[in-house]
Amino acid sequence: MSEDHSATTVDARHAEANALLGTAGVARVKVDSDASQRANRRWWDADAAAYHETHADFLGVDSTAGEFVWCPEGLHEGDWRLLGDIEGKRILEIGCGSAPCSRWLASHGAHPVGLDISRAMLDRGLAAMTEGGPRVPLIQAGAEELPFADASFDLACSAFGAVPFVADSAQVMREVHRVLKPGGRWVFSVNHPMRWIFPDNPGPEGLLAAIPYFDRTPYVEFDAEGEPTYVEHHRTIGDRVREIVAAGLTLLDIIEPDWPEWLDREWGQWSPLRGEIFPGTAIFVTQKPA
Repeated sequence: MSEDHSATTVDARHAEANALLGTAGVARVKVDSDASQRANRRWWDADAAAYHETHADFLGVDSTAGEFVWCPEGLHEGDWRLLGDIEGKRILEIGCGSAPCSRWLASHGAHPVGLDISRAMLDRGLAAMTEGGPRVPLIQAGAEELPFADASFDLACSAFGAVPFVADSAQVMREVHRVLKPGGRWVFSVNHPMRWIFPDNPGPEGLLAAIPYFDRTPYVEFDAEGEPTYVEHHRTIGDRVREIVAAGLTLLDIIEPDWPEWLDREWGQWSPLRGEIFPGTAIFVTQKPA
């Protein structure tokens, strides 16, 4: 699950990764698929340890059976069943990180495969699996070219993984359509597109609309030589819907979770203050026609 970096200055929460990568500044510039993939592979490798120090408990990374949390608002697949019946199903998780979601699926009778661009994130998942629980195959690869045969999965999912970090998310939708069997669901959660217009701040400063919603220019962090070290791409709600439909998928639902009353935790730019006013997450539930 990602942490949004959308801000005007390099985020101090990621000081270790920024130091390792030599991050020197931020910009809004166009970045192609190769540069996005290269930057985000390096970023998640560099930030994996710090990310898990902060979020492993919430995500259930070290739980023997894993956990499947869709978003910082705490929606759990065990309660919402957005994927439907999973028992015996072959499931692809795209942008699996350390794979707590895939391990939860496996512990509930599914046959998942986890895919992620970052070796360090996958290694963290492998380390967790050595402590017990189901073993899940993990593959290092990007989401724009899935290394699987046509119609090889019953279901596909992504909990804040991959989709915001690729230059061509429409290609991801086409690839998922290709590897899904007819009737298979593809469910993915991302930062709610309206969050793009606000600074990446969980406090009152994060309530000020400052960035045009319709500006799709990527947010880029770069080093002293101008090489991207982190890239995040923006699509509007309409963009997402058009990409889904153009790929031949059927859109079943868009879920915009309320901020739960019991949750007082901040997660990056997510907070009770902001969550009470506007959504932080959008979950797209789609299906390949039978």
